[in-house]
Parts: sequence; structure tokens; C-alpha cells
Amino acid sequence: QVQLVESGGGLVQAGGSLRLSCAASGRFFGINAMGWYRQTPGKQRELVASITSGGATNYADSVKGRFTLFRDNAKNTVYLQMNSLEAEDTAVYYCNAEMSFITTRPYNYWGQGTQVTVAS
Repeated sequence: QVQLVESGGGLVQAGGSLRLSCAASGRFFGINAMGWYRQTPGKQRELVASITSGGATNYADSVKGRFTLFRDNAKNTVYLQMNSLEAEDTAVYYCNAEMSFITTRPYNYWGQGTQVTVAS
């Protein structure tokens, strides 16, 4: 069983910062990629940022230059540093990870979601 445990959401004023963390635990061979998605009511879940096992990152255009994603491989944890937050960043943020296994194909897992609210 694989679990993704998220933390760090909350309420912040526009222009402020928050850091989200997501820790993976359970039985798996490795982590191919981890990242964060976000979703607002009535909209599809969208990619915010992702990072591969090799450290290659990908960011949504809307967050480039403001958000930074980095991972601690020893702790199976990924962090999303969010600076210069805007009201438009308000959403539920979900951690995502693609796990690899020895005997089965890779599989995607989701965290439970954490609310980020930016007050303008």
C-alpha cells in the first residue's frame, strides 16, 4: 500500500509564501516522478509542477518564476515552494506520484488534497 501525505496548505495574503510538502510511504521499488496538481470548483485538475527521478522539472506557465519544486530522494518527499502568491492560486492542491514496482507496471497515486487560499 502506498500513501502520499501532504502538508503545508492554509490561508495567506496575496504576495505571501507557502510551502507544501508531500511524503511518500509504503512498499514500492522507486519513484519515477512526483508533482503537484491543483483544482478549483468546476474546473479540471491542472498540473502545477512535476519533477522526475533525474531532477528534471516542468512548471505550468502561470507559476513559472514564482513556484519552485524540489525533492529529497532520501525522504521520498517533494516540496513546492510557492512565492508571490496570487488570488488565482487559490485551489485544492493534490500531490501525485508515479511509483515503480518490481513485479507490476508503474502506477499513479494521489494525495488527499490540501487547501490553499490566497486572500487579495
